Amino acid sequence: MVLVILAALAAVTAWLVYGITRPPRKAYLVTPITFSQVTGPILKAKDETWDNHDGTKARGWLIRGAEGAPAVILLHRYGTDRSWLLNLAVKLNETTNFTVLWPDLRGHGENPLVNWTMFGAVEGDDTAAAIDYLHSLKSTSGKPQIGGGIGLYGVEMGAYSALDAAMRHQDVRALGLDSVPASPDDVTREATNLRVTISNGMVQRLALWGIKTYAFGKYRDTPSCELARGLANKRVLLMAGEASDPWRPSTSALANCFGGGSAVELKLNLPVTGFNLPASTGEQEERYDRPVIDFFDKALR
Repeated sequence: MVLVILAALAAVTAWLVYGITRPPRKAYLVTPITFSQVTGPILKAKDETWDNHDGTKARGWLIRGAEGAPAVILLHRYGTDRSWLLNLAVKLNETTNFTVLWPDLRGHGENPLVNWTMFGAVEGDDTAAAIDYLHSLKSTSGKPQIGGGIGLYGVEMGAYSALDAAMRHQDVRALGLDSVPASPDDVTREATNLRVTISNGMVQRLALWGIKTYAFGKYRDTPSCELARGLANKRVLLMAGEASDPWRPSTSALANCFGGGSAVELKLNLPVTGFNLPASTGEQEERYDRPVIDFFDKALR
């Protein structure tokens, strides 16, 4: 009987780990081609690929800005893909003339180049590799495309990845973080809830144990606050929704964690956040996008 129970637990754990590390993949909401068909002017976004530090491949859409201008990387949340951020990327480029890169995080998007995700535990290093890729770009005149620093925007898992990447790259000057988890464990728990459609502590513990076993040491559950303590002299915008927003407590708590010299702005009670942006109206989306764009415009000039 004990062996049967252990075998059942192992089978459930394997089913959980396989399911949550490979989130559901759908067709992109919109692509640069379909966007151009609706808006008229051709969107000058290119599909680019580059190497992650672990030898895997990454991909993203890139819009070049002015030569020597700053760049901003946009990072989506768990279970979505880069198409969720296309509209924000276009507005950001048009307003600031910054270069904008928004990748599919590993395990996400149509036919991903890496089949599995690690809930932010390794995606920060992937974001650092994306920064390295931006620094390798040359303009048409042969000069560096990027200058003046890097900004990172992220939602949930993307927000944690941005924090982690900022620890690895000193030229990250501005962080726009929406719905920030306290750690990758929080993202894993939420992914587990989505997988089984209920919130169950025992199931969540099985999933966390399984992930840490499956990852062979790659899964690091460093708290967001600990990452933020190592960041000094940054411009930071933290965003979360109203009182019922499950990511509001961890986002609000993060405001007190950043190192000396950092200027932190906290926006709570937002009717729409990056977490539910695609379901918003055009007017609601504009009210969200405009402060984010203005933040990066001022922080990176």
